[in-house]
Amino acid sequence: MLGNSSGELGNSSDPGQWNVEQVLVPILDALVLVLGLGGHSLVMLILCKRRSTRARHGAQRPTQGSVTGTGTDVLLLALSAADLLLLSMLPFHTAAIALQHWPFGDFLCRLVSFLGAACSSASAFTLATLAVSRYLTVVKPTRAYCWLSPRRVAVAAVLLWVPACSLAAPQLAFRSVGSPLRTPDGLACFAFLSHREQMAYGLSYFLLAFLLPLATIAVAYSSIYMFLWRSRRGGRAPQVERYQTKVTQTSAMLVLAFTLCWLPSYGLTIALMAGRSSGATGSSPRYGAFTVLARFMATSSTVVNPILYVLMSSKFRQDVLGLLGKK
Repeated sequence: MLGNSSGELGNSSDPGQWNVEQVLVPILDALVLVLGLGGHSLVMLILCKRRSTRARHGAQRPTQGSVTGTGTDVLLLALSAADLLLLSMLPFHTAAIALQHWPFGDFLCRLVSFLGAACSSASAFTLATLAVSRYLTVVKPTRAYCWLSPRRVAVAAVLLWVPACSLAAPQLAFRSVGSPLRTPDGLACFAFLSHREQMAYGLSYFLLAFLLPLATIAVAYSSIYMFLWRSRRGGRAPQVERYQTKVTQTSAMLVLAFTLCWLPSYGLTIALMAGRSSGATGSSPRYGAFTVLARFMATSSTVVNPILYVLMSSKFRQDVLGLLGKK
């Protein structure tokens, strides 16, 4: 989790490794911050422009495709908002790693950790909801027309933050700055003083905010592909099937990117907790460069989504060209 990144990198006993991290991490974080802010701002601008265009032509009754389309846009907007909020937490961790201690006090230690965990899980829940939305659109279009109105999807996107904030609440309650038994300067932002509590929380977070959404996504996309496969064998509406397959592949790529980006970080966090008897989430020198790589992959997840939108969606590419005046 991003909320543990400063702790993971802050306790290395290898001075040479720390010198590399002290220089490399701020550079990588600056790159992620610039690309992420630019990409998500562009995506949000496009989505808001779409909504304003639909509002100007909203006198006529929307079709089934337009209803589900606007519902998907709401979820994409919510995903970008969560990633932008997550990116706003990044400079705090960057500074802590560069300075080798947490200089922002106890309140920000708790708040930044809470928001980081909440945004990460909210992104996972939103991706799972996108998969369910795509399943309904392709396999059960009649239900999609009834359920996936923009207003209902917007309410669902807001409600997703309830379990996300609940999962992140222990970060707000149990995080603290410093522990005289752990660090000489007492300025490291640790999660829990009890190793058993941290293990229980870490495993629960991994199961509920990572494996459960992935399981939902896997079932949804497996059902979609089985439906399309049966439809192709039956020779029904090949043009629509090709379009739906392309859209589904785009969504699946977003999920795959999320998995590949976050899995090393979750795996490292669990390995560190399982291999220590203390409650601090510190880094062991034996993990070396993998710690930096896992952290970079986790933070780069906020950059991947807008890139995939532009590269894989012809509609987004057209919208980008329209904003640039080339359409």
